[in-house]
Amino acid sequence: MRETVRLYTGWVRKVLVATAVGTTCSFLLASQATADAVGSAPDASRLWRALVAEASTLRLPTRFLERIPAQFVVFEFEDLHAFAAEYHPAEHRMVLDRSLSLNGAGRTLRPLGQMTHKQLETLYHELFHAYVDFLEHESAPSEAQASFMTFAREQQGCRYQQVLITPVIQKKGLKEERFLSEAESWEALNETWALFIGWAVWTTLEVEAKWAREYRGTGRTAQVSAWIARLDQAEQDAALTGYYEPEDPQEKLMARKRFLAPEFRLSAPELLMLMRDVLGSSPDMIRQAERVLRHHRSFQSVPRICPERTAH
Repeated sequence: MRETVRLYTGWVRKVLVATAVGTTCSFLLASQATADAVGSAPDASRLWRALVAEASTLRLPTRFLERIPAQFVVFEFEDLHAFAAEYHPAEHRMVLDRSLSLNGAGRTLRPLGQMTHKQLETLYHELFHAYVDFLEHESAPSEAQASFMTFAREQQGCRYQQVLITPVIQKKGLKEERFLSEAESWEALNETWALFIGWAVWTTLEVEAKWAREYRGTGRTAQVSAWIARLDQAEQDAALTGYYEPEDPQEKLMARKRFLAPEFRLSAPELLMLMRDVLGSSPDMIRQAERVLRHHRSFQSVPRICPERTAH
């Protein structure tokens, strides 16, 4: 009997030891998995500071980026199919395609100097969305920030609530009237403005690359003239025209995006404000852009133009 008890006690002791070891191993594995998950997520603050620093080195626009707190935007990388990038303001979350990550690993942003001009256009489009999101949540905005948002809301009300759209994007002459909801009109404004920010960055990079390739130089004045010439062409083509996603589920089944008609392309006051307050363009460049826009629009009636405000 004593021998039986001794054997039984030894067996229980082994079971308890094995269970303790197993529990410890499970805890360590779980802890390692958590650490790996945390390690795989981009460090938002460090990524943001590196992005702004590299953008400055490459002479890309940083004025609006420097106003956003380093920890405000959360970056994620996924295998996107519909778009190359998405911004979700509710969570301050920027989702980028893995092609925009270092080595496609989805852990951190690829160096800006290694991105194509189109990828930088996409990135800046989304970065502008983040900027507007930040301003919407800023509890103590500066005078300039408050003025920016006041201007945006004015434009939303008088330009983007009653619009014309092109239901078939290949047929710009075919138009339909739409009365947009609060959310739709705000998105239409945001996408129109973000489209211009991306276009402006892409155009600057294209002009600089062409000038360096063909003329082996960095003639700043000539490059500005080339940029303005491209703006002139974009104005003639009504290329700076935004879009929105319809809220009506039935309409969304027919078209995920609704593009605004040429008459509702980015207006001159909007474009000039974005050049000055977001891109930080030089006064001379802004004056040249204004001359181009006024030349084209003086010969046509552009609907729903808001009353011009005195520039600050």
